[in-house]
Amino acid sequence: MATPLSASAFRAALRAEGVTVTEHGNWSTHNRNGIGAWGPVQGVMLHHTAGSSSVTVCRTGRSDLPGPLCVAVIAKDGTVHLVGYGRTNHAGRGSQAVYDAVRNGSALPSKPGADAVDGNAHFYGFEIENLGNGRDPYPEAQLAAVERVAAAVCRAHGWSASRVIAHKEWTTRKIDPNFSMAAMRTRTAKRLGTTSPPIPYEPFPGAAYFTAGRRSAVVTAMGKRLVAEGCGRYEVGPGPSWTDADRRSYAAWQHKLGYSGVDADGIPGRTSWNRLRVPRT
Repeated sequence: MATPLSASAFRAALRAEGVTVTEHGNWSTHNRNGIGAWGPVQGVMLHHTAGSSSVTVCRTGRSDLPGPLCVAVIAKDGTVHLVGYGRTNHAGRGSQAVYDAVRNGSALPSKPGADAVDGNAHFYGFEIENLGNGRDPYPEAQLAAVERVAAAVCRAHGWSASRVIAHKEWTTRKIDPNFSMAAMRTRTAKRLGTTSPPIPYEPFPGAAYFTAGRRSAVVTAMGKRLVAEGCGRYEVGPGPSWTDADRRSYAAWQHKLGYSGVDADGIPGRTSWNRLRVPRT
């Protein structure tokens, strides 16, 4: 089960992948979570806008469909406009067979099945600005941004490029986006396999590293990331020595990720550590 990234972790993942980001208003809390849960997330879904002036429309919605209509709009120049975060009105209902294939990392069916699964609950939705008429080109700057966005989310979750699908692959009702998804998944896979984020992160040092008496710049860097994520439980610091305050702070991070009981004991584990993205010291 994949818990959605926090808004700040999502933004950090995009920037780490070299994405040019523009933030709009209260994007990080602008969502449709009030009408249903968001998660577990299973992948990235790509769309085209079928129009221009897309940022405003995708943020506010239409008379027949409330916004936000995606988490971000990818403009022609490659700028990624953050307009919402969480459950958004982008996917609608789609194929159970496609959902299962994405979740299991298997090949997509040749044709989507009946619309049975609420895609809004399970996918990060991105709108790519394009008229969708077959005559409006996708500039390379825009396609490169799509590749980076897809790779950023997949990298943050530890997913392969098979988790990136098109709206047209989700349901027979849609035709977007009108470019080759096979080519985009190949680009995304190549990026995941041959490149690393420009900002290096500390590899997981092992649970045994976090014991009384440990003193390291890694502990300080971890504490600063916990504070940035709203999980700091420090009266003073954070500092280089591993303390009960660090443990309480890390437990708050584990709870934020959805862990409980012994899985939220405040001792870092590999998955939660990788999600925290501690800068290399």
